[in-house]
Amino acid sequence: MNIAGSQQVSAELTIEDQRIVRKASKRIIPFVIVLYLFAYLDRVNISFASLQMNAQLGFSSTVYGFGASMFFVAYFFFEVPSNLALSKFGARLWIARIMITWGLISAGMAFVTGEKSFYTMRFLLGVAEAGFFPGVVVYLGNWFPRHYRARITGVFLMAIPLSGLVGSPISGLLLDQMNGVYGLAGWQWMFVVEGVPALLLGISCLWLLTERPAQASWLEPAERYRLEDILAKERSNLEAVHTYKLADAFVNPGVLLLAAILFCIVFGVTGIAFFLPQIIKTFGYSNTVTGFLAAIPYLCGAVTMVLWARRSDAKRERLGHLTAAMLLGALGFIVTTFTLDIHILALLALVVAAIGVFCSNPILWTLPTSLMTGTAAAAAVALINSVANLSGIVGPPLLGWSRDATGGFAAAGMIFTAVLLLGVLLVWVFSRSTMARGIQS
Repeated sequence: MNIAGSQQVSAELTIEDQRIVRKASKRIIPFVIVLYLFAYLDRVNISFASLQMNAQLGFSSTVYGFGASMFFVAYFFFEVPSNLALSKFGARLWIARIMITWGLISAGMAFVTGEKSFYTMRFLLGVAEAGFFPGVVVYLGNWFPRHYRARITGVFLMAIPLSGLVGSPISGLLLDQMNGVYGLAGWQWMFVVEGVPALLLGISCLWLLTERPAQASWLEPAERYRLEDILAKERSNLEAVHTYKLADAFVNPGVLLLAAILFCIVFGVTGIAFFLPQIIKTFGYSNTVTGFLAAIPYLCGAVTMVLWARRSDAKRERLGHLTAAMLLGALGFIVTTFTLDIHILALLALVVAAIGVFCSNPILWTLPTSLMTGTAAAAAVALINSVANLSGIVGPPLLGWSRDATGGFAAAGMIFTAVLLLGVLLVWVFSRSTMARGIQS
């Protein structure tokens, strides 16, 4: 995929500069996409496991939702410390550590026997994975100039819908085809088969990740110097306005607003990730068919989020693109609420909802590193991500409880809609602040 290529030469970068960025993107982006694909798959494959596991272990929707949320409890408490450790030890070592530990724990989910072990393993998975996503965002900020970050982040975040696109059919097939093999249920095989690749990828990080352009042996000396020079000038321009300290990340109003906005976006993403298979399963399909149908919203989300991020970069505009995407997500969820009995319309509405929430993600993630630099930026990204992932603590239990209380998913659709509309309001508040001026300029 041509990430940096464009016939239009930007005002800041020469054609040669763009060639260097393109060369770096071809080396870095495919690998981090694969890393995040398995990270996200191991986080949310519980949604498919629930199609068998809940009945086998006697879990209600409320128990399932609470267990799903335990990942995010750990994620919240360990996110910032993990990202600060990444700044100290470097991306190569720390991301490798994260992936190896979460691969082991994800495979260990196969041996859950009841509520307590379920909650414990989900919590440990959150501890293991904490810091991975914000760490990669900071890592990409160390490699790519500001005006490429929406498309770069968009392509990286494509791993989220790709994990559903690839993982949904595979998970459905594993549930049906491996059920009973060597005495293990299909959901147990699914955790093992999908956890082992993360372990192997973690080991490969030690050889395939390069910390910064200055250390990249695969770049020519002149290319390394030029890319470092571009990034250094961007940092100095931002620091000329204000020199940021670590504490600034925790009190900056812009950072806190972005965290609240992302909370609303992740609430929608969480709903898609943890409840899409269950919603489709109520249509009466087998696990295998459910897996293939669940891949459709992810496919559409993967394509549109990259196109939307590229458009945002081309227009040099962020907040309008963010607002439009969130409104589309809200529209999809409210239509789903009223069409659950008309299966084709409900599936189409879920596609619209997925497009909206997935397109919102890369646009928002261009903003934190436009507000701060250095260690403060690393802490800001981690803080935003950890606060936003509180939606994973609130969302699954709330939605599980609403299903147990009402017997369906209509109430959940209304909750998704309300939260995304709240996010749109927060974007408007952010756009009216002085913090947004540099971003929009």
